[in-house]
Amino acid sequence: MEVTVKPLFKHSLFFVLLIAFAGTSMVSCTSTEKKRAKAERKQHELDSLALVYDPAQADGRIDAFMQRLHSRSGFNGNVLVAKQGKVLYQNTFGWADYLMKDSLAITSQFELASVSKPLTATGILRLVEEGKIRLDQTVDEFFPDFPYPDVTIKLLLTHRSGLTNYLYFTDKKEIWPDQRKGMSNAEVMALLAAHKPAKYANPDVRFFYNNTNYMVLAAIIEKVTGQDFAVYMKENVFAPAGMKHTAVYSKAVYEKIPTGVIGHDKVWRRSVVQNFQDGPVGDKGIYSTVQDLYLFDRALRDGRLLKPETLDSAYAGYSKPTKNVFNYGFGWRTYETDNHQVVYHTGWWHGFRNIYVRDITKDITIVLLTNLANGSLLHLDELYHIVDMPVIRQGAYSTEGEYMAE
Repeated sequence: MEVTVKPLFKHSLFFVLLIAFAGTSMVSCTSTEKKRAKAERKQHELDSLALVYDPAQADGRIDAFMQRLHSRSGFNGNVLVAKQGKVLYQNTFGWADYLMKDSLAITSQFELASVSKPLTATGILRLVEEGKIRLDQTVDEFFPDFPYPDVTIKLLLTHRSGLTNYLYFTDKKEIWPDQRKGMSNAEVMALLAAHKPAKYANPDVRFFYNNTNYMVLAAIIEKVTGQDFAVYMKENVFAPAGMKHTAVYSKAVYEKIPTGVIGHDKVWRRSVVQNFQDGPVGDKGIYSTVQDLYLFDRALRDGRLLKPETLDSAYAGYSKPTKNVFNYGFGWRTYETDNHQVVYHTGWWHGFRNIYVRDITKDITIVLLTNLANGSLLHLDELYHIVDMPVIRQGAYSTEGEYMAE
């Protein structure tokens, strides 16, 4: 019997090339991972340097002001003030939990309340930059049963949607019977579709600030990415900004929000228990620290989260200015004068009251997070004067835009 031996050259050459290609790919992949890891280490070092602070070098004027704000106005919380890349002052005042007499730490996580909105807007704008969504897309393109036509992503960002505030619609037992169970964003979207509560106005008629806009934006993020809002924000906003102590906590996920800072309403005996409305997120529900919000400021300024042209659009005003100086952009309240461009946000929810201010022109950042929701943050004029920036306060300016002292 004759045996025919088939030439193996072609197959051998194929396998040699395949192995070589695989080896090259593995080397390339390993090289890319090494570069990424090196860049992450470098950024971590820069973040650590940005947070360097020596209490012995604290600005004495700011410390004196904060001590008075604590003793006279009842400020209880954390503060950080930075200028031109240097932390001038940071400190903690009072209790994280008055009942347990737990002291605050500089890394204590506070419910940001509406200070969550600039972070949510950043998450949305990253999707816009990636081409996954457009500002002119309407909500019903993502949720076909959404009962309000012509509401675009841009109108949600700028509070010009005219939608009703879901917080006042869902607080009725006939709408949400089990008020121990946290609502998810998807469940609120379903409730809006089922009950069709009356809207405040037609889309793009006027500015009307309300939480529904940013709850819907978070729902859109989940729909487009297929990720939970908490996961998306961690991977695409918090981690790139170096915000290691920031997270999204929802009562729809957690039976008890995993933070040791308890909100108190005006006086210590009124600790605020989280309820079903602590479920929806995006409009609130992000927990962070004064240091992490400073790192967020640096990441935006460095262009690590959004392109300069995107930030310019986020910082623009899209409604008629109040008192000739205040407006609202994409997730930011805005203040504009010839010498200052300031973006900021306030927040107030379930015993937490906060303010986060960024003077873009002068590179000044002020963060005050409190868990005793009294009026202490209404008395910050002196602090603004100390760091040489405009006063950010409702009623601080006349209709002509002139500053009026307290």
